[in-house]
Amino acid sequence: MNDGSDDVLGVITEQIETRFGVSFTALRGAVEKSPDANPQAAQLVYWHGMLSQAQTALERAEDDLLAVLDTEPGPLGDPVLDLAQRVNSAVAVRDGRALIVTHLLEPHTTVVRGTGTSAARRRGPALRTSQPASVSVPAAPVPAKGVGL
Repeated sequence: MNDGSDDVLGVITEQIETRFGVSFTALRGAVEKSPDANPQAAQLVYWHGMLSQAQTALERAEDDLLAVLDTEPGPLGDPVLDLAQRVNSAVAVRDGRALIVTHLLEPHTTVVRGTGTSAARRRGPALRTSQPASVSVPAAPVPAKGVGL
């Protein structure tokens, strides 16, 4: 089942190679030798591995579904629908991992040392830095017009 999306891994690998200026194999080797030298590279190599596993699982699920569809004519039964759901789940996992790698490749993303997680650099204050305007609040509830207390 080739819808063009199975090249996601190849495209992301090329992006990583462009970012670091070396082949992915060389980058992975450097990270294995010295994982603490470049935390961002280590994170990208880790998540690329997770993405690769997800891509393999997706390809197996698609192959299994195609094999059943080729041999089972007629209306789709529960086993076929279960396989289709397995493909859908595998796509979701693969796409989620691809998003993580893509996020880590963004120029504004840095890896927080010691946590193993990434954090985007802030471009401005997240919270309002000025004091809010004061609003006068009546001491007692004010009845609506025409309603007495």
